[in-house]
Amino acid sequence: MREISASLAGWLVVVGPLVAGVASAAEVEHRAASGDDLLDVVVVTGVAPKLPLTFITDPKLPRQPVPASDGADYLKTIPGFSAVRNGGTNGDPVLRGMFGSRLNILTNDGAMPGACPARMDNPLSYVSPETYDRLVVIKGPQTVLWGPGASAGTIRFERDANANRFDQPGVRVNANALAGSHGRNDQVLDAVGGASQGYARLSANRSEADDYEDGDGNRVPSSWQKWNADAALGWTPSEGTLLELSAGAGDGEARYAGRGMDGAQFERTSYGLRIEKTGLTGVLKEVKANVFYNYADHVMDNYTLREPNPMSSMPMPMAANVDRRTTGGRVAAMWRLASVEVTAGADTQDSRHRDRSAMGRGAYELQPWQTDADLSNTGAFVELAWRMHDSGRAVFGARADRAEVTDKRQMSGGMMPMPNPTAGDTRKETLANGFARYEHDVSNAPISWFAGVGRAERMPDYWELFSADMGPMGSVNAFSALDPEQTTQLDVGLQYRTPHIDAWVSAYAGRIDDFILFTYSSGGMMGLMSSVDQVDANVRGGEAGVEFRLLSRWKLGATVAYAWAENRDTGAALPQIPPLDARFTLAYDNTRWSAGALLRIVDGQGRVAPGQGNVVGRDLSETGGFAVLSLNGAYRLSTQMSLSVGIDNLLDRAYAEHLNLAGSADFGYPADPVRINEPGRTGWLKLVWNLK
Repeated sequence: MREISASLAGWLVVVGPLVAGVASAAEVEHRAASGDDLLDVVVVTGVAPKLPLTFITDPKLPRQPVPASDGADYLKTIPGFSAVRNGGTNGDPVLRGMFGSRLNILTNDGAMPGACPARMDNPLSYVSPETYDRLVVIKGPQTVLWGPGASAGTIRFERDANANRFDQPGVRVNANALAGSHGRNDQVLDAVGGASQGYARLSANRSEADDYEDGDGNRVPSSWQKWNADAALGWTPSEGTLLELSAGAGDGEARYAGRGMDGAQFERTSYGLRIEKTGLTGVLKEVKANVFYNYADHVMDNYTLREPNPMSSMPMPMAANVDRRTTGGRVAAMWRLASVEVTAGADTQDSRHRDRSAMGRGAYELQPWQTDADLSNTGAFVELAWRMHDSGRAVFGARADRAEVTDKRQMSGGMMPMPNPTAGDTRKETLANGFARYEHDVSNAPISWFAGVGRAERMPDYWELFSADMGPMGSVNAFSALDPEQTTQLDVGLQYRTPHIDAWVSAYAGRIDDFILFTYSSGGMMGLMSSVDQVDANVRGGEAGVEFRLLSRWKLGATVAYAWAENRDTGAALPQIPPLDARFTLAYDNTRWSAGALLRIVDGQGRVAPGQGNVVGRDLSETGGFAVLSLNGAYRLSTQMSLSVGIDNLLDRAYAEHLNLAGSADFGYPADPVRINEPGRTGWLKLVWNLK
C-alpha cells in the first residue's frame, strides 16, 4: 500500500492547483438539469446492449477493473468476453469460448492482424482504446458488413469523423492521466481543432507498468511500455462531405510470464484515406469508402527483458523478427425507400507475412527476410432492413468471399523442419455467409425480442495454416489439409425497459462443422509440439443483465455469462471455454460524485480437454471458482474535469483465470503446468479533462 500512497501523493501535486477551477455543486446541478453536456463521473463496470446483439461503449470512460493498455481488457466489461492472459498486457480476446479470426477485429475500418505465429502480438496489441470514440461489438454471425468470417462476432474501434466537424473555428480536447500500483503510469491526449472547411486531429497515448504482485505477494513477470500516435487531416467542404487522410505509428515492449520469449518490439505504421458523402436527398442516402495500409514489425527475444535460461530449449540469446503488411479497402452505399433500407458494397484485403531469426543478441538484423505466406480476400455484401410494421422489423444479410493463400515456405514442420512439399502452392476458396433476423416490439409493453439464424464460412487463418508443427493425421501439413470452418447458429434475446428496470437476456445454440482444434504433446528438449485437426462441435450458452434504479441516485445491477461446447466426434468437452461468470454492482451518483462496488463471482470449470486448445493456449486442468470485490469512486472537479479512484481486488485474493498460459520455467515456474495468477490488490487514480 506504500506504493499506492506514493502515487496518490504525487497526484495531489497535480490536482491541487486545479481547485480554483472547481465548479460549485449548484453550478453542476444546474448544468445537469438544463441538459448541458457534463463530463460523466460514473466508472464503467459493465456494458448492456444498445440494439439486438450490439454493444456500444465509450472507451474513454474510466473502467473497473482498471484495464491494461490493450483492447482485450476493455472488451472484458462486455458480458461474454474473456481473454487469454499473456502477462500484464496484450491479452487475446475470447467471446463465448471462440478465439482468433472467428472474431473480426477492425480499427477505423482497417485490419491489423499481427505477425507472431503464436499471436504474441494479437490484433488488439496494437490498439490504444482511449484514443477511439466508440467500441462497437456485434455478437454472433449477425452481420456481413465488416469482413469475412466473423462467426463469433465483430469488434470495431471507431473514430467518429462527425465529431471532428466545426461550424466555426474551435478546439476540442480530451486528455487523461492514470497512476496506480506496480508503477502504472498512463497519459492520453486526443485533440482536434478546425473550422467549417476542415480539421486536424491528434490522438496519442503512452502507457507503462512494472511487474505486478499476485494476492500471495509473488511477483508475476508482466511489465510493459507502449506508445501510439495517430494524426488525421480532414476536409469538409460541405455538410455531409468528408475527405480524411490519416497516419499513425507506435511501438512497445512487454514481458510474458507464460512464454519462452518476450515482446521486445511492437512497431506499427498505419496510413488511411477515407471519403464519405452522407445526407443525400434521393433514394441513395450515403456512400462511404476507405483504404488502409497497416504494417506490424514485431521482435521476440529471450534477452532484452529476461536472461536466457541455460536449462531451457533456448539456452543462448535468441531472437525472432516477424512482420506483416496488410492493405485493403472498403466501399459501401446505403439506399432508403419507404420501409426498406439497403446497404451494399465490397471490401478487399491483402496480407504478406515474413520472418527471420538468429542466435545471438541483435544477430537477426543481419539476416535476410523470408516471405512465408501471402493471404488475400475479396468480398461483396448486402444487408437489408425491412420495417414490416410499427412493431416488427426483419434484417437480412448475404456475403460472398473469394479467399486465396499461397504457401511460400521452403521448409515446414515447426520444431523439426524439412523441405516443404507445398512450397509455392496456392489455395483458393469461395465462401458464403448470411443471416436472417426478426426483431419485435411488443405493443403496449416495454418488451422487445429478437430471433436470428446466421451461417458463416471461415477460411483457416495464418496461425491455423502455418503455425502448427503437424497437420491432421496423414496430411502433408496443415496448409494442405485444413478445410474452411462452417458455423450455423441461432441467436435469440429479449429486452425489458421501464423507468426503474432495464433487463436483457440473449441465448445462442450453434453447430460448427470442421472446427479447427489444436492438440499439444511433449516434445522433450524441444518443448511442446502442436498438431492441428478438425472436428465437429456443438456450442450453446447465453448472457443476461439487469439494472434496478432503486431511488433517483442508486443503481443495483447484475450480469451473467455462460458458455458450453462439445466435441461431437468424441462427446468430450471442447477446450478453452470460460466458466460461468457473474458480476454484481451497486452504484450511487448525484451528478457531483459517484461511488460503486463490483463483486465478480466465477464458477469452477470442470469441463476441460487437457492438452487441447488453440494456437495460443491449451486446457491445463480443471479450475476452482473465485470471488473478487472491487470499489470505485469519482468526483467532478468542474464541468470539464473529473477524478476517479478505485481499488481492484480489495481483499487481495490470490486467483487465476481458467483461460490462461502455463508459467514459463525461465521465471521459476515448475515443469508441471501452473496458471499465471491475476493481480492482487491494485489501487489507481485517474484524472480526466474534457474541453468541448
